[in-house]
Amino acid sequence: MNIEEKTLRIGIVAGEVSGDILGAGLIEALQKRVGRLEVEGIAGPRMLSLGARSLFPMERLSVMGLVEPLKRLPELLKIRRALRQHFIDNPPDLFVGIDSPDFNLTLEESLKAAGIPTLHYVSPSVWAWRRGRIKKIARAVDHMLTLLPFEASFYEEHGVPVTFVGHPLADEIPLQVDMAAARRELGFGLEERVIALLPGSRGGEVRLLGPLFLQAARWCHQRCPELKFILPAANDQRLSELKSMLGEYADLPVRLQSGNSHKALAAADAVLIASGTATLETMLLKRPMVVAYKMASLSYAIFSRMLRTPWVALPNLLAQRELVPEILQEDATPENLGAALLRYFEDPLLVDQLQREFDVLHQQLRRNASERAADAVCNLLGVA
Repeated sequence: MNIEEKTLRIGIVAGEVSGDILGAGLIEALQKRVGRLEVEGIAGPRMLSLGARSLFPMERLSVMGLVEPLKRLPELLKIRRALRQHFIDNPPDLFVGIDSPDFNLTLEESLKAAGIPTLHYVSPSVWAWRRGRIKKIARAVDHMLTLLPFEASFYEEHGVPVTFVGHPLADEIPLQVDMAAARRELGFGLEERVIALLPGSRGGEVRLLGPLFLQAARWCHQRCPELKFILPAANDQRLSELKSMLGEYADLPVRLQSGNSHKALAAADAVLIASGTATLETMLLKRPMVVAYKMASLSYAIFSRMLRTPWVALPNLLAQRELVPEILQEDATPENLGAALLRYFEDPLLVDQLQREFDVLHQQLRRNASERAADAVCNLLGVA
């Protein structure tokens, strides 16, 4: 049947902001092709604005670390059981799990066993740690969509159908970003020195990294009093938490804003950022960055033993070498973070070289990702 004549029903689960972005891009691409599209599951605000229906708030899946999710395990298991039963009782044409592999892969395995086609969007870091998961992925997933080029070959080697789609952000963000326009919009002068602080979008990240990033900002400001700082909050909850933290930093010229991290990044000379998807956006905007992360000690002890790659930051993983500093766990002190940030102001040749490297990586990821993802959906379902 021609897809334009069909009502296409998609089950979908996204667990955080980055998944909502990917899901919205896929929905928009499918809406151009299909007569009627029905999407339900767990969706964020971008997908909701396109007509998706969320059975549970996306925020309930946004947990970090290895140990911390155990505290929420009963709730997470209850949500997953409810979704499994809902989709088995009301089978969609396709289920799409977006990232959140610990939640989605088990759900996908159950749905696939019940005869529902499954597609997983965003490869788990199976090439970096817990490689044994590839067996479960093969059982759970009819097709894998990867955002990064080196991931596809790993799945091909293990016989899992895969498509490298690139990243929607690489399509959305122009190769050359207008810093001057971003600064005018945010009220910064062209000659001002600006550092953006992005301590993460999850509550646990902000509680651990927020004070550390502000301490690093103070360390930098004491040495370079002309520095200004901008701190975009991922959502209203993070805004409230960060506003409370800033009470202890009245000496710092920090501008706290709600959302619009894209403009804050584009306006910045350098960025202090939590490891995660936002490092990709920062790279695509060609902004020099220092990547930091902390997690609970037990989580880090487990994670570090299982890690099979020397890097955690996406720019370094893409380049397969250290382009930007990664300062993790006990090494993530205000002094270490601050010194790494100030180096960008002291070495303009380093910044120029880094931006050239970022441009090469940007072009590798610029593949019209949402359309390619929609192509994969149509091919999997055998519709034109």
